[in-house]
Amino acid sequence: MAQMLTERYRERLLGVLSCYDRIVITGTLPGACYAQGMTSFLYSRGIRIFDYARFAEPLRDRIRARAQEACAEAGIEIEHINKPHIRKEEVVAKVLSRRGDHPGLVHVISAMEACQSYRPWHDKSSGRTALKPDSGKCLHYYFYFIDEKFGLCYLRVPTWCPFRLQFYCNGHGWLARKLTAAGIEFTLADNAFVRIADIDRAQALANAMKPDELHRRLDRYVKRFCPVLDVFAQDYHWSLMQVEYSTDLIFRSEAALKPLYEQLSRQAVLAVKAEQVAHFLGKKITPQLAQELGSRLSTRIEGTCIKHRFDKTGVKMYDKFGRVLRLETTTNDVSFFKNHRKVEHKDGHATRELAGLKKSIYSLIDLREILAGCNRRYLEFLSAIEDTSSGERDLTRLTEPQRDGDRTIKGLNFFERAEQQLLRALQRPEFNIHGVRRADLKPFVSGFSDSRLSRQLHRLRSLGLIKRVTRSYRYYLTRLGRSAIAAACSLTQFQIIPALALAK
Repeated sequence: MAQMLTERYRERLLGVLSCYDRIVITGTLPGACYAQGMTSFLYSRGIRIFDYARFAEPLRDRIRARAQEACAEAGIEIEHINKPHIRKEEVVAKVLSRRGDHPGLVHVISAMEACQSYRPWHDKSSGRTALKPDSGKCLHYYFYFIDEKFGLCYLRVPTWCPFRLQFYCNGHGWLARKLTAAGIEFTLADNAFVRIADIDRAQALANAMKPDELHRRLDRYVKRFCPVLDVFAQDYHWSLMQVEYSTDLIFRSEAALKPLYEQLSRQAVLAVKAEQVAHFLGKKITPQLAQELGSRLSTRIEGTCIKHRFDKTGVKMYDKFGRVLRLETTTNDVSFFKNHRKVEHKDGHATRELAGLKKSIYSLIDLREILAGCNRRYLEFLSAIEDTSSGERDLTRLTEPQRDGDRTIKGLNFFERAEQQLLRALQRPEFNIHGVRRADLKPFVSGFSDSRLSRQLHRLRSLGLIKRVTRSYRYYLTRLGRSAIAAACSLTQFQIIPALALAK
């Protein structure tokens, strides 16, 4: 089995951290989130079905009034956005840069967006009047706030019944608050840790995220921003809509990660097949499912992102700020994964069997182990890819200018005539036994004066192609020097020259 990347690059890593990243949760009122339930609710209150809109309008006005009250208390104004190209995250980031990250309401954005709704319907054949599912547009409020436990969050509140909510938080923001409380120093760039003083304690804290704490926070913000609970006499049910779980390999420098990531990204696009994607996600592939899988290469501001998807779930790899290699499993349907749990059947009896994961926020505990396993299998696959990143680093070292104190040492040009003449002379077999002196080289390098040849030997030594024998003026080719010169000569003689000859 190939050595894991975490072991191979142990000396160049600050640590490895696995943590929830983006978490999006939906909130629904159990008795009102489907047409039949809302119909029954209206009947129980003696409200005519065709008066549904008249019932919903006062609740809409309540939410609008509450949004105005919350903004007045925080000394801010609601900002309406009606252009799709304006990203709400960027608007909020500008506000945060002025405001700071202390707890409290940060900003409120309103937008006209699609929403779930119902329409009255009278069935003439049965004589029954009921609500039917419908969709439309209504005003939504995005309440952005800094929570003292979870960091930056938002609650999206529609102004039309049945008030399906959406909540967002980030596991890295939550962990940053935990590290601060524990007195552990760290540096957080966007949603990635580039330094943590105690990585083991940080991992233990990340594994201790409790859904019940999240549940209490959700209920608190519903009461504050969505004042309709007294009408329905129900609490919201919270379900996982989108979850991301990341494994970050935190490198000490950009120079250590860049060549490795370039190698992995190229190989991953070519090497990952349907069977591998299914394996990463813990699934067995069938011919019918193979067509649902795919890989694509996309570019983002932070770097190149490789995504492998399977329906609503996938794994991806990308670099964050040139310092963090992130492997991440993302799902828009947690029931894609299965675990052994209690299953209640329609006839009332219950069994324990392998079934799709429940979408409840309390599945976050089991889901963490499942998603961590997906990242681990992806890491194992990447670790087995042939790693030529050290060769890329050496090539850069040999061909790009290097600093030597106040001087700049020019890199090698393997195809320049004078350079080739000197390198071929160093490669002569007789010099491999006793080494080579400047006087030994002189007959094989025409046009080189003694002073120029001395400068070239100093340059090659600085670049790492040759080394000097202690207390002498004899030089030997290093292992890097032998490999580089042999490769350059072979490429010139057997590839470049024949190709140019055929071009005539």
